[in-house]
Amino acid sequence: MFKLCPCGSLKEFSECCHPLISGQTIASSALELMKSRYSAYVSHDVEYLVTTWHPDFRSPELAEAITRSFEHTEWRELSIVSTAEHGNESYVEFIAKYLDSQTQQQYALHERSHFIKLHGSWYYTSGMKPQVGRNELCPCGSMKKYKKCCGNN
Repeated sequence: MFKLCPCGSLKEFSECCHPLISGQTIASSALELMKSRYSAYVSHDVEYLVTTWHPDFRSPELAEAITRSFEHTEWRELSIVSTAEHGNESYVEFIAKYLDSQTQQQYALHERSHFIKLHGSWYYTSGMKPQVGRNELCPCGSMKKYKKCCGNN
C-alpha cells in the first residue's frame, strides 16, 4: 500500500523518512534529519527523536516530555522556510501545522532549528521562534499576512 511520507516530499514513506527512522541509513543533511524528525513526531517514534537529539542537549526527562506532546497533537503539514549550512552547523526554519485534538484548534509551530554534525551524523540541538512582523507575508508561502495565517495563535 502506497503511503505518502508525512514530511511533504511526495515520496513513498518507505523510500523517504522510514529508512532514517528505522536506522537503516543516516541523514545526509540537517534538512533531511529535520524532515525525518517531523515524520517521527507524526508516527510517535520517541526513540528516534531522542536518538537524533544531540547528546549534550538531552535532558533526563526528554523521552517523557516528547511522549506527553503526542497526547492531543495531530501533525498536519510541514513547510520548509529556509536552510543555512556552515560546515558542521546548520539551521532549518520551518512551519509545522497541527491540530489539538482535544480542543479542535489549529496551530502552527514556527521554529528555526539548530543542528550540529558530530562524528558524521547530524543532531538536533535546539530551536527558537523567528521574529516575523504581524503585517509581513507569512513565511509558510500562503501569501497571507502573518497575523491572518500562522501568527493567529
